[in-house]
Amino acid sequence: MLKIDDTIKVIGFDADDTLWGNLHHFMDTTKAACEMLSEYADADTIQAMMDETEWRNVQVFGYGTKSFTLSMIETAIEVSEGEVDAATIGKMIELGKQQIQEPIVLIDGVKDVVRELGKKYRLIVATKGDLTEQEAKLGRSGLAEYFHHVEVMSEKRAEDYERLLKHLDVKADEFMMVGNSMKSDILPVLEIGGWGVHVPFHTTWVHEQVEGEVEHERMFEIESIRALVT
Repeated sequence: MLKIDDTIKVIGFDADDTLWGNLHHFMDTTKAACEMLSEYADADTIQAMMDETEWRNVQVFGYGTKSFTLSMIETAIEVSEGEVDAATIGKMIELGKQQIQEPIVLIDGVKDVVRELGKKYRLIVATKGDLTEQEAKLGRSGLAEYFHHVEVMSEKRAEDYERLLKHLDVKADEFMMVGNSMKSDILPVLEIGGWGVHVPFHTTWVHEQVEGEVEHERMFEIESIRALVT
């Protein structure tokens, strides 16, 4: 069991791939798109184009399934040099709709953990993504009642966490963030003087990967979220 420092008053949780599985939906949809476009290029080429297009479009449309779907369509037009037909575009739109409505499957132990921690700490969700999509996911998850506040962030930089903590009226050393992304959930919080608990997921989005080992006196890594309470 992880010993939580006595100074901690607020614990933040990332949502996607921390509270519930998410990335595999994007991977499945990407695979389906690659199959639809196989007459124009091989899967690796299409995958690389989609990754590049999606990352570029994040700066315009933000994160989430809607942005991803637009990027998928843009990739289809680009890889086919404008020859992709309306029926294929329609199928991609349907893929996006299906993905955004996928059932929420909680990661093992999550509900027990937030229920127990909520008895002692103020819990919040701090997640990147589309506001409507993330609020709907939380609603379907059955976890909403355990969280004092939900923050859907366009980015998770040090300055974004500083604004969040100011809004919550909590000092950085009183805040601990739990998440699967070292880049977005842990490093920015450590930078402002907070605490971080890294819970690796079995796969990480290419744009969230960090090279090398990270060691810090206010950071811990656990194999299972259950280690927060047992």
